[in-house]
Amino acid sequence: MTTDRPELIWLRPERSARGPAPAHSRSAIAAAAIALADADGLAAVSMRKIAASLGAGTMSLYNYVPAKEQLFDLMLDAVAGEWKLPDVPSGDARADLLGFAREGLAAMRRHPWVPALVLTRPTIGPNSLRCVEYFLTVMADNEQTADTKMELFAMLNSSICMYAQWEANQRQAGGTEQWQAELVTYLAQAAATGAYPHLAATFAASTGRAPDLDPDVFFARAIDRVISIVLGA
Repeated sequence: MTTDRPELIWLRPERSARGPAPAHSRSAIAAAAIALADADGLAAVSMRKIAASLGAGTMSLYNYVPAKEQLFDLMLDAVAGEWKLPDVPSGDARADLLGFAREGLAAMRRHPWVPALVLTRPTIGPNSLRCVEYFLTVMADNEQTADTKMELFAMLNSSICMYAQWEANQRQAGGTEQWQAELVTYLAQAAATGAYPHLAATFAASTGRAPDLDPDVFFARAIDRVISIVLGA
């Protein structure tokens, strides 16, 4: 049975067993595409621009990557290859998962186009499988079912993506300390109206204890809550 969806790129051979050696490679094409996306966003990625950067003919690249969706899969997997994960987890599952999450965030900060693409087109290629295998190794002694562990992997990965996307949106919108201060002022005014009693109580309880908004500290605090769910803690 055929579908309208492009064939999964990982099921296609990189090159034919016959004929001359290929002039290009999927990895080189993906690297050129990533450079374009890093510089000007995902919308800037096209086979024409990739071909120009590689000194190739545009149509010739379709022999390596027949569809743009497959190109996106190659790009995402190449970024997954940047995650620096230890060969063997430490044995402290919470610390290992926090390190895993920080690697993901670091990669997404280097490539701000990644989170939105992951959330709309999740894919698992060879490098992504390495990340999945590491997560499952960390979770090996956890009593949750195999299906649940895969769902929890997706949840953790999505949480990293959503935080990275929020952070990128903040930068793009020019989010600053002034904006944070103005938000606190607005919330205080709203709480003072009496229309939001639970907000007022929460705001009063936190007065004088300004949260640490350092991006790395904030991320660690937020993702630790997700990790607690993952671990069933």
